[in-house]
Amino acid sequence: MRCPSCMAQNSENRRFCAQCGTPLPSACPACGFENEPTAKFCGGCGKLIGEATSSALVGVPTPPTPTDSAERRQLTVMFCDLVGSTALAYQLDPEDLREVIGAYQKCVADAINRYDGFVAKYMGDGILVYFGYPGAHEDDAERAVRAGLGSIDAVGRLDVKTVKLRARVGIATGVVVVGDLIGEGSAQEQSVVGETPNLAARLQALAEPDAVVIAASTRRLVGDLFEYESLGEVDVKGLAARLPAWQVLRPSGVASRFEALRGSALTRLVGRDEEIDLLLRRWARAKAGEGQVVLVSGEPGFGKSRITAELEERLYAEPHIQLRYFCSPYRQDSALFPFIDQIGRAAGFAPTDPPASKLEKFETLLARRPVPEGDVAFLVDLLSLPSSERHPLPNLSPQRKKERTLDALIHRLEGLAHRQPVVMIFEDAHWIDPTSRELLDLTVGRVRNLPVLLIVRSRVPASLDQRAACVDVGASSPGSARPNRSCDADRRRQSLAR
Repeated sequence: MRCPSCMAQNSENRRFCAQCGTPLPSACPACGFENEPTAKFCGGCGKLIGEATSSALVGVPTPPTPTDSAERRQLTVMFCDLVGSTALAYQLDPEDLREVIGAYQKCVADAINRYDGFVAKYMGDGILVYFGYPGAHEDDAERAVRAGLGSIDAVGRLDVKTVKLRARVGIATGVVVVGDLIGEGSAQEQSVVGETPNLAARLQALAEPDAVVIAASTRRLVGDLFEYESLGEVDVKGLAARLPAWQVLRPSGVASRFEALRGSALTRLVGRDEEIDLLLRRWARAKAGEGQVVLVSGEPGFGKSRITAELEERLYAEPHIQLRYFCSPYRQDSALFPFIDQIGRAAGFAPTDPPASKLEKFETLLARRPVPEGDVAFLVDLLSLPSSERHPLPNLSPQRKKERTLDALIHRLEGLAHRQPVVMIFEDAHWIDPTSRELLDLTVGRVRNLPVLLIVRSRVPASLDQRAACVDVGASSPGSARPNRSCDADRRRQSLAR
């Protein structure tokens, strides 16, 4: 960057000239236009300089420097639009309208960033978003739908200039060609060519306010992860044939991603007899009061979920208690989420239940499966339920409160194990949050003398305990079971000798 006073060349990250100390021009983070050091508003896009900086920071990660190398890939495209923006333009002063549009764009960008989407373009009150470019995930379609629902909710809660805002979203998935450079200078961008962006925009136009509408291509990929309302076949502008479409209502109550994406009809399991036999042998020992821990690891698609589903079918007629804990890629920052979720499902919590109703359901659960009286207050607090005179929470330090909460959860498991043998399945542990991992480690040590079979399913090998049997389903050929390669020789001998 050249100094406007002494013309000395300076590095891009300097704010003042290294030779004369003169303030250097600053580039707008939104459009790249070079502004005077004292400028309050960008001369290229009109945004407040501080707001443009904030917008750039809250948006999704900037893609690599554009290169003219197009590639063919599958993309999920989301198009979000602000309802009634034309009417707002007539009702509001331009500066007020700018503030409203800026707040709307920021809250949508926040929702998109939460699910690692990429804001490709702001088009007035329209926002074009890609999931699957520049970075791809196995669940890009799901991320797009969750981001759409989150955007609708966030926009509806905005309070800007006393204006009630509403948005609508269209989502489609398909193969596109992405990467061709179009435009020049600061307006240069990488184009996406294909029917998918157009279809997402058309579905958005068909959506009602506060609604997310998805195409059949996206619907197939998200399975039963959400609840839907079928819109039947709809007329899409520019297409001769009518296309099926669905409105997404909310996330479904199906906790297992495997069941939600693959349904309840399972194909016959082939070539995993030894793995199933190992689990059944461990179950027999657990029933005898000798707690067992099994780590099932392997790459996605190698059958970890199918093996545990087969075990559940084999044990269906046996008296036991089954506890299932599900880690989520979107809840890795939520402490003890798998345990909170499991208790909520056991108590029958509904998404629309008020806190008082949830407390009643939880107390009903406790009546059926009691826990020590001193633990109830900590479980009530963990579930964010209203405290009452019946469950006063002691005044403890945060660390001591955490310890008592973890103890309460372990006591709950011990109480259940004293009633019946327990099968405890911890799924997708590669997404576990740190506090849940700490509790899982404590649980591994406490099940030693309990009738509990703890199965931990993970994509990556994890070090749990020397007592854990390790089965790497990815490394096994059909019909063979062997310890995980991450287990050393001593662990292997201990696991197989028991």
